[in-house]
Order: sequence, then C-alpha cells, then structure tokens
Amino acid sequence: MSLPPEPYGPEQAAPVIHAMGVDGVLVSFGARLSERANRAALAFSAAVSEAGLHGVAEVATSLASVYLRLDLGQTEQEKISAPLRALLGARDWFQADLPLGRRLWRVPAVFGTEIAPQLDEAAALAGLTPAEAVAEICSAPLRVQTIGFARGQPYLGELPPHWDIPRQTGLSPQVPEGALAVAIRQMVLFSVNTPTGWRHLGQTAVRLFRPDAPEPFLLRPGDDVLFQPVTRAELENIRARDPQGGAIAERVG
Repeated sequence: MSLPPEPYGPEQAAPVIHAMGVDGVLVSFGARLSERANRAALAFSAAVSEAGLHGVAEVATSLASVYLRLDLGQTEQEKISAPLRALLGARDWFQADLPLGRRLWRVPAVFGTEIAPQLDEAAALAGLTPAEAVAEICSAPLRVQTIGFARGQPYLGELPPHWDIPRQTGLSPQVPEGALAVAIRQMVLFSVNTPTGWRHLGQTAVRLFRPDAPEPFLLRPGDDVLFQPVTRAELENIRARDPQGGAIAERVG
C-alpha cells in the first residue's frame, strides 16, 4: 500500500505501509538509510507510542522504518491502516524533531594499537591519516540510529561520505565486547564478542547490555555518542574502577 505524496515535497518519496505476516505492519521511510529517513523513523515511532493506537502491542524502530506488532484480539492490519495514514499525514516526518528523552553519552576509547588493530587500514580507505581519522570520528556526536544484531548493540552515524568504505571480504575471527568498528558510513559499538566484517579501529570498556539493570540496554535509538580518545593505560584504569566503562550521559532533548 503506497501513501499519496502530500505533504512531502517532490525531493522525498512518501512513506509506504507494508503488511508483515499476519500481525505486523512496517512503515518505511526510504529504501536506503539517510539522516532524514532515520530522523523520520525515530520521530514517527515515538509518535505512535504516544498516540496509543488501539491494538498496537509493540513498536520497534530500525534504520529507516518502524515496525508495529498488532494484538489480533483487538485489531487487524486493515483496521490499523486508517489511523496510521492519519498520523503519517499529520506532518512532514522527514523534518520532525527527534524524540524527547534523548541523551548525549561521552565514551572513552582507545584508537589503534594492538587492541584496535585496523585503524590504519580504515583511515587509508577513507583517504585520511590515522590522526585525521581519530580527530574526525571524535569531533562530533554520532546518533544511535537503531539497536540491533545483538542485544543492546547500536548502529551509529552517519559519518561523512568519504567513510563509505566497504566491509572486509573476509571476517575478523573475533572482536571483543566494546569494540568500535566502521563500514559504509556507520560505526558499530559491539555489545558481545563476535566475528565481524567491519574494521576494528577503536576499543572501549563500555557495557551496553546489563541484564540485571532496570534498563538493560545502555543506549536508546536517538541518543548521541561522543567518543573521547584516551590511552590504553587510561582505558585499563577506567575498566578497573567503573563498571560502566567511563560512559557518562547528559540529557539533550
């Protein structure tokens, strides 16, 4: 089901509603990731949650879309279409403000050395020296675009266009929890030890998944993360004294 283009401008395709299985609805804001599509997904997801649409049991945000799981005892896909269309038509979601409750996280990170061995390779692919790469990555906050792949794991971005570097053709056998890796204008901060095709250029001590905490995932979609370079000795001191890995948050929205 495609929505009419108004009130969206000619440069931006309108959102599309897709039926997913028997109890799901996907609202897509683009065929590929962009800042505007991610902004729209984050803002619309918050609006759906706030609207309390009858029969919506769960709302989840991906990079450029919003998934709604329905309670089929209360509604069905055909019935939810009209209120979804009304909410979509209420404003231009591509220019919406990001949701309230967002936080800026400052996260210490070591770049390069033997614990983050692919800094030089990633920087060269981006046309930068290692020092330039670190300075650029740490110059401004990166948005948590979505949480996925592993529990509590954020996709961060977008980086400037010269960071549109490919994934490796092979896999690194394993990167540790807290690894910071880059590809396709995004960064991933790994919440678990895992193989990856992304290039490992930084290492943190942050714990993204805390199963015993009231809020098990440290980061939420829409949060910002600002990496702050530290030495390996400083990171080990942080790891020893702070179970949160030195991550400090402040409200920004």
